[in-house]
Amino acid sequence: MATENKNLSAYDKDNLPSAEPYVFGIVVSEWNNHITYALRDGAIETLLDLGADESNIITANVPGSFELVFGGKLMCEQYVDAVIVIGSVIRGETAHFDYVCQGVTHGIKDLNIEYDTPVIFCVLTDDNEQQALDRAGGKHGNKGVEAAVAAVQMASLNAALGEDDSLSDDFPSLN
Repeated sequence: MATENKNLSAYDKDNLPSAEPYVFGIVVSEWNNHITYALRDGAIETLLDLGADESNIITANVPGSFELVFGGKLMCEQYVDAVIVIGSVIRGETAHFDYVCQGVTHGIKDLNIEYDTPVIFCVLTDDNEQQALDRAGGKHGNKGVEAAVAAVQMASLNAALGEDDSLSDDFPSLN
């Protein structure tokens, strides 16, 4: 398991770009909202900790994880520097889990190709509710925190490359 020995909430603020100049969109699935709202809260707290202004964090709710793609598209069409899509899909007794996970994954990938706005994938795809809870503020930390860090890094990368299409000594480090 990729997160078994990793705390998703750990980051080194001193080695990250500031979130201050950027506007962030967060699209949250209402399905499994006891999980997704915890992820959203972790993302917002992290963006604020990294310097984002509260007025530069725009949130929108959608009914389920499948609708995250359309919500993400709408955010990309507005003025935001990065979008975080947050969902939680828990395996059930039917193939529905597989179709939803595959559709959302491909949809978010497509948004990243279609738009010049990075879309960060924060969709938990767990076998059971406990695994989701462990990644939404439980024993593995909060994947919303990890998504917020990625959003800041990608907004900074996009801004740096948008100013000059060549890499320079000032290119932001993603480490």
